[in-house]
Amino acid sequence: MDIATIVGIFSCIGLLVVSISMGVGLLAFYDLPSILIVCGGTACATMINYPLRDCLNTLSVLKNAFVTRPITIGEIVTGFTTFSAKARKEGLLSLEQNIKDIGDPFLRKGLQLTVDGLEPQAITEILETEISFQESRHRLGADIFQTMGNFAPAFGMIGTLLGLIAMLRTMDDPASIGPSMALALITTFYGSVLANMIFVPIAGKLRARSQDETMAKELIVQGILSLCRGDNPRIIEQKLHAFLPPSARISIFR
Repeated sequence: MDIATIVGIFSCIGLLVVSISMGVGLLAFYDLPSILIVCGGTACATMINYPLRDCLNTLSVLKNAFVTRPITIGEIVTGFTTFSAKARKEGLLSLEQNIKDIGDPFLRKGLQLTVDGLEPQAITEILETEISFQESRHRLGADIFQTMGNFAPAFGMIGTLLGLIAMLRTMDDPASIGPSMALALITTFYGSVLANMIFVPIAGKLRARSQDETMAKELIVQGILSLCRGDNPRIIEQKLHAFLPPSARISIFR
C-alpha cells in the first residue's frame, strides 16, 4: 500500500471540504449538470483518443498508484553476490534449486535462462525486450491519466461557456446574473480539481513506479550477465552498486 498516494489524495479532499465548509457551504458547489459535462466529457474524449481496450485497462493500471510491491534493490544485489559465490563453487547448474524460491518473475526467468545455458547475448535480447514492452505498457497508463488531466479543465471551460451563454440570454433579469455566473464557474472548478488532484498526480506516480521497476530490471540483467561470465562475487557487487546512491550501498564483504 502506497501511503503517500492515499494521504495526498485524502489530504487534498479534506482541505477542500474544510475550506468550502468555512465559506458558503458544500451544497453551493454541487451541480449535477456540471459534473456530467466534466466527468462525462473527459471520459468520452479519452475513449475517442485511445482504443477501448486501453481505456478499460486503466483501472488495472490505477491500482499501481495505490498498491505496489516494494523493490528491494539491496536484496537483489546481495542475492546476486550469493548466487555468484555458489556458481563459482558448484557451477551454474547448482542455481536451479534456488529458482523455485525466487518471488520475482523477471529474476526467476533470467536465472532459468542462465541455467539452461543460453548465450549472454540471447539472454540480453530476451530480457531487454521484456523491459521495453513493460515500459510501453506503463507509459500508456501514465499517458492516459495525463490526457484525462488535459481534458478535464478543457471540459470545465466548455461548461463555463455554456453557463455564460445561458446567463447572457437572461440579462433582462439582473437578479439572476450572480447565481448564473456562480453556476457557470463551477464546471471550471470541477475540471481543475480533477486534473490537479487526481489525474495529473496519478500520471506522475505511475511514471515514477515505471522508472523504479525499469531500474530494478536493468540491475537484474547486469547481474545475470555477470553470472554468465563467471565474475567474482565482489566484482558483481561493485557493478550492481553503481545503480544505487552511495548511502544505500551495503557490502557483504565488510
